[in-house]
Amino acid sequence: MPPVRKITKENIIEATLELLKEVPMESLNSRTIASYMKCSVQPIFYNFNNMEELKKVAYEKIYKLYQSYMKKGANEDESYKGLGIAYINFARDYPNYFKLIFMNKTDLTPESFIINDSMGNHVIEEGMKLTGFTYEEQKCFHLKVWIFTHGLATLVATKTVKFSEKEVNELLKETVREMVKGRKSEKK
Repeated sequence: MPPVRKITKENIIEATLELLKEVPMESLNSRTIASYMKCSVQPIFYNFNNMEELKKVAYEKIYKLYQSYMKKGANEDESYKGLGIAYINFARDYPNYFKLIFMNKTDLTPESFIINDSMGNHVIEEGMKLTGFTYEEQKCFHLKVWIFTHGLATLVATKTVKFSEKEVNELLKETVREMVKGRKSEKK
């Protein structure tokens, strides 16, 4: 009798994450994962109470990966720009993960969407260092920057337009610089 292959919780999570690179969360089910792993669904339900639990764990892992990108961006010399570049790079490197986190229906207002992101307050604080705006002014300003950055990231994630890293860097840098100048001239 051949030895029984032990499928661990970690194996299942890894397989789920690999599948989520290619398919949306809504189309993921136990049979898809079992087929990918070349096993029955039994190990999945032995390790997880249900698919919702597995999907929650997978989402948390994906979100931690996103946070690692943002933390790296925050450590750049120009951290406000670094955070924007990190956001776009995450969209480029993991388009389905980006869509899962940032391109799903929500009832949040734009401001709440930004603040609910674990990096939200940090991004605003880093922006304040660049612009010299108060916290409230920066929140309003950052909303506009985020809409622009999210638009770029969405174009990258959906492969609607192909931007080189240099083009993204310049576009983000120039646009934010022009937005700061415009905002400051309005205040005068």
